Amino acid sequence: MIHGLLHGIKRCLLKVTRGLAGRCRPRARCKRGGFMGRAGIDLFIEDGAYTTLSSAVVILVVLTLLFSSTAAIWSMSRAGDTQVAADSGALAGANVVSSYHTAATVVDASILSLGLAGFATIGTGLVAILIPGAELAAGDMVDTGIEIIKTRNKFAKSASKGLQKIETALPYLVAARATQAVSAQDTEGATYTGTALAVPRTSESDFVALEGSEISTDVIKDASKDLERAADELQKASEETAKAKERAWLADCGGSVPASAGSCSCMWERAGNLAKLSGEQNPHYASSVTWEPQVALDRAKAYYRQRLADEKPQGSSVEMKAESAARKAFYTYASAEVNRAYITEDGDRATSYIPLLPRNTDEVRATELYTDAAWPTSTNDGKAYLHYGTSCPNYKKGTPGGLASVAAYDGQDKCNRCHFGVSSLGAVAAPSTSIENGFEYHFDRFKDALEDYVECRNKELELMRQTEDEADRAGNAFDEAIKTLSGERPRIAPPGRNGVVAFAVSGAISSPDELNSSFNTTVRLGERGAISAAVLAPDDATAQNNVLSRFFSTLEERSGGVAGVLDGVMDVWGRLLVGYGDIQGSADELMDEMIDGLGGSSGALGSIASWLGDTVSASVAALGLEPCDLRLRKPVLTDTANVIKSPGSDITGLSKVQDKLRSIPLGVTDPKALCEALEYQVERTISGTVFTLAEIPLPGGGSIPLTVDVATLAGALGGGS
Repeated sequence: MIHGLLHGIKRCLLKVTRGLAGRCRPRARCKRGGFMGRAGIDLFIEDGAYTTLSSAVVILVVLTLLFSSTAAIWSMSRAGDTQVAADSGALAGANVVSSYHTAATVVDASILSLGLAGFATIGTGLVAILIPGAELAAGDMVDTGIEIIKTRNKFAKSASKGLQKIETALPYLVAARATQAVSAQDTEGATYTGTALAVPRTSESDFVALEGSEISTDVIKDASKDLERAADELQKASEETAKAKERAWLADCGGSVPASAGSCSCMWERAGNLAKLSGEQNPHYASSVTWEPQVALDRAKAYYRQRLADEKPQGSSVEMKAESAARKAFYTYASAEVNRAYITEDGDRATSYIPLLPRNTDEVRATELYTDAAWPTSTNDGKAYLHYGTSCPNYKKGTPGGLASVAAYDGQDKCNRCHFGVSSLGAVAAPSTSIENGFEYHFDRFKDALEDYVECRNKELELMRQTEDEADRAGNAFDEAIKTLSGERPRIAPPGRNGVVAFAVSGAISSPDELNSSFNTTVRLGERGAISAAVLAPDDATAQNNVLSRFFSTLEERSGGVAGVLDGVMDVWGRLLVGYGDIQGSADELMDEMIDGLGGSSGALGSIASWLGDTVSASVAALGLEPCDLRLRKPVLTDTANVIKSPGSDITGLSKVQDKLRSIPLGVTDPKALCEALEYQVERTISGTVFTLAEIPLPGGGSIPLTVDVATLAGALGGGS
């Protein structure tokens, strides 16, 4: 622009000069009689107007001012460029610290979330051991979780070393990046030299939480094996118990679908047909899972109570009346015995009592029916006889006697009219227990199945206690191991955490030929210098603008997309990683979802699985992990004094800073040499062009490297390669 302006001014000046030469004649007289060359105002004013001479003088004055102003503007611009170079160096140096902070946060997020992913997988696997159908994959889940924890342990150690090594080199990297940025400000005729110093130079980061966070999984491994063995034995016992219960249910209900009368022979069907019990007294259950043995006992109680209430002779003959009396005695006895029947379980042991209802004469002799003195006797022709009741004709004809038991007359002659004796009582239950049409037939089957059920149930309860103990041990091992994650997070306080101070200088320079003319003298500027400072300012974190999103966006560019990674091997870990900002909430939610995803379980294992699920979820919730700060740190310029006076700064007062600025040798591009000139020692502790800070291992194989491009320091730190 300046060059174009100068050329335009030259063209105008040439035209004016030529015009004057053509119009002015030597000693030409004006109308007032004077001459053009005489001194006086007439030289500048002619007939009330400005003369050509006055116009020329004005133009010359303007040109002089223009060239002088242009030289002044150029001079100030060159001085301002030095400040721009210093500002660029400060921002570039602070950006190195920002990039390191991002990488260190990603490392911490990766380690913590990887550990939580391992424990979430282990915890889910422990619960799955206790859920039928899921137990086949449970062992693999526990083993996978343990491998994730081992991977996490290795990663934590290597990352700790990598972070510490980077921090020792960080002052050099800051200086190198700033030197590069200052040099990039070079323009035609001006060369800039400078660097930046990290404030403070020393680190206060604490990586002990990473170095000493080795998580042992040996106890969990042993506990899971013992739990798996106990659960397997309990599952087998539960299956035996279920089979015995199903047999008892079949005897009581006969099947899963209520059948019409006569088509399904069982206690339920017989009670409905023989005793005409109502649906409330005689319920049907379609499954042994919802049915309990007490249902059958209640049905039997109602059945014998109703049969006793309904019993009457089926005819008027003595034989019919004797048979009715025997049935009534049997129902009375059966009702009393069944009313004493029970099945109980107190959580430790199951007990039961099911009476033995006589099925034949021999079994009657083993009951109170045989020994109770409940039957009338009489003496006929000098001989005593037993009768079914006082309505027996022979009882009326004879001499009444007292009551006697059938045992007292067993083996003696019977009354020739009622023929009553122990065989009469035995004949009541004999048919009904030997054929399916009898209620006692199915009640006897129920009794046998129930006795097996109680035996199996007690074995199951004992194995339940053992499994509960193993589950408690596994839960304790899980809780103790996961507590390692509840310790303090690593403290990220690298060199330069309070900011960086940048220095930039430029050598002497003269104004370009285009600005030099007869209207002004050549401008010469001596050596110039400028100081600047930058600090890291947190930027409000959003879902799209935070440390992890920045890292994954970089990874997406280099790896062709993160979605495929997160959808595959990082299903669990990736979700925790991207939820690092509220890591506790993410872990709690994921743990609950994974356990709920196993499905429910009933029976002995179900209650233990539910308890263990609550236990491992509580262990995760008890970690109390604080929300993590995911805000990006962006470099911003600040007053140099703010950084120089910050805690830990080894840069002394502003006057000293000015002296250091003057000591910078021009043209030097070695960051270490520039820092030494500023009495600031740095070391290049990283060799090679690319340094791998750490590699984030993927549970499914492979890794994501976090690298430092030492060669160009373009961006200083980055994720992926």
